Amino acid sequence: MKINKWGKTILIAALAGIVAAGLAGCGKKADGDRAATGGKRVINVAYTNYYVPYDFVNANGEADGFEVAVMKEVAKKLPQYEFKFTPTSDDDLLIGVESGKYQVGTKGIWKTDARMKKYVFPKNYIGASVIGLVIRKDTAQQIKDMDSFAAFSGKLVPIAPQDARYMVIENYNKAHSDRPIQLKSSEAFQIADAYSWVMEGRYDGYLEVELSYKNNIEKADAPYHQFADALTYLRYKGIPTYPLFNKKEQQLADDYDKAIQELRDEGKIAELEQQYFGESMSQYISE
Repeated sequence: MKINKWGKTILIAALAGIVAAGLAGCGKKADGDRAATGGKRVINVAYTNYYVPYDFVNANGEADGFEVAVMKEVAKKLPQYEFKFTPTSDDDLLIGVESGKYQVGTKGIWKTDARMKKYVFPKNYIGASVIGLVIRKDTAQQIKDMDSFAAFSGKLVPIAPQDARYMVIENYNKAHSDRPIQLKSSEAFQIADAYSWVMEGRYDGYLEVELSYKNNIEKADAPYHQFADALTYLRYKGIPTYPLFNKKEQQLADDYDKAIQELRDEGKIAELEQQYFGESMSQYISE
């Protein structure tokens, strides 16, 4: 189909009008969003809906947990923003923050090299997660800590290289090259297998987050409570946990850093740790 000179002019003008109208519509939507929040920028905060006591939905259907509570206190320090909290799954949180669906996400996250390539990590951690060894009770007299475990045998249940726990042992071995722990990589396996392998003597330790051990074995209604008579837990150290920010949200991460430092200096973080954990988890971090 041929379009004469005047037809081309009219067509270009019409297309320009459509684009301009679309941009104006986007501008009006953004202006409308800010107007609805008193001029504040809306920050979508994703959190896992089950990770008690870090991040969860409580019995009243409300966003709750230590990290959620800290982020709510951060929001009070940043009046230029309005934080909206969305409960979700692990996968949606990670994919959503990376894509920009959420500006920030929190789920007891450890810093790893792989994650640092995808997200912005703030300078200041939000909390801590305690990591340690699941061992047999009949070896508890010989194994008192990570060093004595290495001396006893160092036979650790293998860890997937992409798992943040792999880096924990890798760092330990770098600092204890004279007596390292046996760090072997693995594919995914059922957690019940790890417990069974330790009980059978195939391995002498399994590196696990303390909260997972409590939920899996220690509690009376835990799914593997039958192992409680044979296994026990030794704390190793605290691992800092961080909120994740989208790659375009460096300014937001900087604002978070300023707010979280003020909250820590004021004693608010310590107060919330007592409320949710009954102790200071940060005291176990050795950086």
